[in-house]
Amino acid sequence: MSPAPTTSPSTTTVPPVDGSHSVRLRLKAAAPVSGYVDGGWWPRSRDLTAELPPMIAELGDRVGPVTRISFHLGAWEPAPRRLPTGPRLEGFRTTDPRTLTVVGRSGARLVLLVVPPPTDGPAAEAALDAAATAGDVRSPTDLLGDGPGASPPS
Repeated sequence: MSPAPTTSPSTTTVPPVDGSHSVRLRLKAAAPVSGYVDGGWWPRSRDLTAELPPMIAELGDRVGPVTRISFHLGAWEPAPRRLPTGPRLEGFRTTDPRTLTVVGRSGARLVLLVVPPPTDGPAAEAALDAAATAGDVRSPTDLLGDGPGASPPS
């Protein structure tokens, strides 16, 4: 039996469409923009084709149908220009490799911190929590703990 979805204003964790694992995604509460990112995502691999569909399904309530996703070309395995049943994928070399930008049909836009797949559990959870904290204005570098404003290890 799949775990029941859990939702709070700043955290979203749901079973993915295929039922295999929960989507490791946390979002700031829907409110005026605050900070560099709107939440965080911790994919299990660098394969966008495999990782995006469950995340896109979860984001539909927030941005509506997803039409476009922008990512850094060097941060992911090669990806098609469009998912078979989904949005256009746009890879750039100038995009921050620690983020992914999701755009919905309505024009709604989310910038997500991408926690690298091999990150250990406690560090990844801390980065997701920080990225989803209202009012947190740290950069992706700082949120991932490798910048000057990063929190000291506990």
